[in-house]
Amino acid sequence: MAEIRSTLEMVLERAARMEARASGELASQEKERAGMRLAAGYLRGEQVDLPASLSKCPAEDRPHLKKGMVTALLRNIVLPRMEDEIPGGEKAMKALMEIGRGNGELVHVFTEMKSILDRYLSHKEQLKKQLEEQFSQQVMMMEENLAQQTGMKMKLQPSQHPKFAEEWQRIQTELNEQYGRAVEQYKEFIAKQLTA
Repeated sequence: MAEIRSTLEMVLERAARMEARASGELASQEKERAGMRLAAGYLRGEQVDLPASLSKCPAEDRPHLKKGMVTALLRNIVLPRMEDEIPGGEKAMKALMEIGRGNGELVHVFTEMKSILDRYLSHKEQLKKQLEEQFSQQVMMMEENLAQQTGMKMKLQPSQHPKFAEEWQRIQTELNEQYGRAVEQYKEFIAKQLTA
């Protein structure tokens, strides 16, 4: 009987340890979510001082709060589809610089990252223009054929060519993979620097 009781006690002790560990994990996850909410508020334009929020936080909670902030901010650094999306990424980079004050390596990384994002947009525009030029000859032939068939002159854009969208999609996919890989590598480096 004593053996059974000691086994029962061991099971209860193990359950208590698991419960304590689970509640600790829940608390750290809640701190991470709080960090994400602070970063989201900052990005929305609310008056949030991220470094001050970190310094006010108890030391044992600070890594979790910081991890949440960094995670949310890094998610907002993406390849811009249009030029008006660039300021959001720049704002996230600025916030990450504030969080990582004193880390000289980050200045170089963010400069390089900004350069990649800017080059991405200009490279994308350049490739689209080249593709339009390639298809312009074919479009002129289509216009002539349509004019002969209908007796009316039509003006078509290269983007209206049936194969244009397919080719443009292929080019964009390659471009996104190339530039996206570089951005992701920098984001991983930043996350390691700020959450280590």
